[in-house]
Amino acid sequence: MTTAPLRKDAARNWERIVAVARDLVDEGTPLQLNDIARRAGLGVGTVYRHFPTAEALLETVATPCLEKLAAHGEQALADANPGRALADFLTRTIEAQVTDASLSTVTAAVTDALPRTTELKRTLRSVGAQLLERARDAGVVRADLTSDDLVPLMCGVAYAATVHSAPADRVETARRYLAALLEGLCIHKAGHPRSRG
Repeated sequence: MTTAPLRKDAARNWERIVAVARDLVDEGTPLQLNDIARRAGLGVGTVYRHFPTAEALLETVATPCLEKLAAHGEQALADANPGRALADFLTRTIEAQVTDASLSTVTAAVTDALPRTTELKRTLRSVGAQLLERARDAGVVRADLTSDDLVPLMCGVAYAATVHSAPADRVETARRYLAALLEGLCIHKAGHPRSRG
């Protein structure tokens, strides 16, 4: 979606609103546009002109992370090793889930406020499905694993890492839990896990 560039003052206001929202999301405070206006030192009308709903603002906060994940997924598709490509993409995804508080709410939402969010979520689903299909076709993951299984499994890992570790340890805990999950998903031959790398 192409939009006209904002005037300098409008662009500054937009950036200020998003920065305040990012801080609130990181501290676990629900977004309320009136509160955002007060904290940003802006009129309520200014905030609503940029973001008609709190959902639109939250999706805007999550967009950079979604874009990075989508770009990484596209790069993973170019990896000639299907097992490694899937594992790497899932690792990046789980790291994002435990470090960006906006991500889980936005990705779990049934409807989106912004077309860009819908586009990015569709890309991520497609990339994940393709990476899994390649890994299944190569015989490195269980044949009965579907792309619909990946979302709840990843959510489970993220939830467990968030609940059972301090914020400073969440990424390492999530990586460890994911590694254990991936070992369980891999096809074993003669009692040994097949190498993904």
